[in-house]
Amino acid sequence: MEKLNSTERSFLRSQAHHLEPVVLIGKSGITDGTIETINKVIEKRELIKIKFREYKSEKKSLSNQIAKLTDSHIIGIVGHTLILFRQNPDNEKQNYKIS
Repeated sequence: MEKLNSTERSFLRSQAHHLEPVVLIGKSGITDGTIETINKVIEKRELIKIKFREYKSEKKSLSNQIAKLTDSHIIGIVGHTLILFRQNPDNEKQNYKIS
């Protein structure tokens, strides 16, 4: 997956502003089930928010781990909320047109 430039990240961050977090990271941390859920949701929506309820001090390293496991881009971390993006390979199903 090729890197996004700052303009693309900025555009996606603005699009994510109104979105509600769809996955919450709690006591269990990052499990196989969490990754599976993130993959299913990001496949449909492309752009999602993930809220850290626990492990807030480790959110940066956990965010990198989540991005690697889901083959997605970190658009940003605002407070305790991670914004992730993975473009759908099917052009007709893409919600966001990025290069």
